[in-house]
Amino acid sequence: MATFPLNGSSVSASNTALSLNLKPSSHQKPSVLVPTTIIPSRRRRSLLPALGLNNDLGNKFRRDRVSHITSATMAAGVGEILPPPLTSASNLPAIFDGTSRLYLSYTCPYAQRVWITRNCKGLQEEIKLVPLDLKDRPSWYKEKVYPPNKVPALEHNNEVIGESLDLMKYIDAQFHGPQLLPQDPARREFAEELFSNAGSFHKAVSSTLKGEGAEAVTEAAFDDIEAALSKFDDGPFFLCQFSLADIAYAPFMERYQPVLLDMRNYDITAKRPKLATWIQEMSKIEGYNQTRRNPKEHVENYKKRFAGKVQV
Repeated sequence: MATFPLNGSSVSASNTALSLNLKPSSHQKPSVLVPTTIIPSRRRRSLLPALGLNNDLGNKFRRDRVSHITSATMAAGVGEILPPPLTSASNLPAIFDGTSRLYLSYTCPYAQRVWITRNCKGLQEEIKLVPLDLKDRPSWYKEKVYPPNKVPALEHNNEVIGESLDLMKYIDAQFHGPQLLPQDPARREFAEELFSNAGSFHKAVSSTLKGEGAEAVTEAAFDDIEAALSKFDDGPFFLCQFSLADIAYAPFMERYQPVLLDMRNYDITAKRPKLATWIQEMSKIEGYNQTRRNPKEHVENYKKRFAGKVQV
């Protein structure tokens, strides 16, 4: 039977989410889920349930959650003009002059994590974007800015640091704006579990797209996500309120939903109402929407990347 490795252990495709502490909170309250839309695809009409929560915001946590999401959305701002990607022909821009800069690619999901964090913190003026063309990246980036030659990387206090999950936490802790991790110790601990398992989730789904893994592995991976979204039942996000945990997974869900639907005729939200709700609620986060790309672009990119490996 196919297995989905999480945190170094193996999880049966028929018994998922075992590496996460998914014991429900004793204070959970049931959500009322209502199907709202049917979304047609290019090649077929496919039901992609978009589910909403009820409007009962009577308890304090839900009021806090709405306030938290509103703050993050308002901090995002609107109308930022994105600079064009720099290439091998581009001159070295100003560096190490006290300005904070995020080096990224607009198409990289790892860089998108940090870009979303920056937007939701309202740091468009404090952290400047320096986009790079990864297919024609400038030589000065490796030589003078970031020797690992990867994105994302953050220039701050005249130093450059990398790794997307570390950068998300760093920006949340070091810069002003809405806090994107809750104070509750149990939820913060679960966030760390989700961060640790994000790489295994991506690897599991990618292996299927590459033709290297059984489809049951992908099924198990998305079942893990559904189970994780059921850990706390007083909000639609992983930790109930919008947080870095959601940002860690959003760029990959943005790609996998249209790609798997097109390439495998596989709807990741089918029989997963929590995931369907999460996708719908994420679409309301303005700081995330500013970073999203056309689903057709994701599909074409993945088809090129996995040409000859995926049976369409």
